[in-house]
Amino acid sequence: MLAEKNTGISIVSIGGGTGLSALLSGLKHYTGREDFSFEDPGCARIDTLTAVVTVTDDGGSSGRLREEFQILPPGDIRNCMVALAEDERLLTRLFQHRFDSDGDLSGHSFGNLFLAALAAVTGDFLEAIKVSSEVLAIKGRIFPSTTEDVSLIAELEDGRIIEGETKIVESRSRVKKLRLSREHCRPLAETLEAIHHADIITIGPGSLYTSIIPNLLVDGITYAIRDSRAMKVYICNIMTQPGETDGFHVEDHLRTLFEYAPQLAVDSVLVNSAPLSDAMRQKYLAEGAVQVEFTSGLRPPAQLQSTANGFRLICADLLNEDGLARHDPRKLAHALLELHLSEQTPRLLVRSQ
Repeated sequence: MLAEKNTGISIVSIGGGTGLSALLSGLKHYTGREDFSFEDPGCARIDTLTAVVTVTDDGGSSGRLREEFQILPPGDIRNCMVALAEDERLLTRLFQHRFDSDGDLSGHSFGNLFLAALAAVTGDFLEAIKVSSEVLAIKGRIFPSTTEDVSLIAELEDGRIIEGETKIVESRSRVKKLRLSREHCRPLAETLEAIHHADIITIGPGSLYTSIIPNLLVDGITYAIRDSRAMKVYICNIMTQPGETDGFHVEDHLRTLFEYAPQLAVDSVLVNSAPLSDAMRQKYLAEGAVQVEFTSGLRPPAQLQSTANGFRLICADLLNEDGLARHDPRKLAHALLELHLSEQTPRLLVRSQ
């Protein structure tokens, strides 16, 4: 019997850093397919894939260009473009090329410079993103969470108040309170529209304090997520981050998320269940990081309670060990689409490996 077919779906992925790039590089393989089958997630078709990217990076090439030309930091946006492009293309490799010399270009990536140049030529950073996306023929859209010039300000548990994403990360101290340098930051109308029409909204994976929460602090984004009819999925990090999330379990990540975005609605939480190899575990332990786990004895946050289906914790092998412990793009995309399909047909949501 042929599988029932339906129209494609719309996904909005919110975050930044390598976590968002990994998710996008997996989802792009389901973009543009002709069939969407309820029988096999491998046949799923994504009509629209939208990345909403944080813009508070102030380090490295992005920070230098941001300061010199007063533009949004291009690094995370460039990485999303590359993730959504065809990997074998020469232009994709070119965008990731980083200059290594004794001159002023050292440390800059070509893609960052290309975006900065286009922003100068067009007079509009959003137009620069659009044109660059067309050059790479990416399978999706990329929007910064805001076009305003903002930075992160953190009050640390040791009493210090520091400004700037790089300094916050380098402090290796627990964040007591995080805020944007501007009290009110306007989101893009296109971002709110994409969230409104989404079938799936993903939050994470990525650095909790520097990649995820900054997006939710932009005016209107949290409310738009809450009011959207989409299935909302939080994708938890695989590893803790030294200084930022030491000792955090899955529920600690969620508790922190809702502390900064109390209006946020989340339907499901996707967690990696595959254990690290002993060698990888020792490597990260030496750096002060451990694998994130879920403490089932603790009551999940109220926002995760669903009167219809209860708390949905989806455990799956999402691990890719290739020098680093990260989400495997294909596994992550497959698990997310399988979760969406479970909304259409009865499936077991909590799986043991």
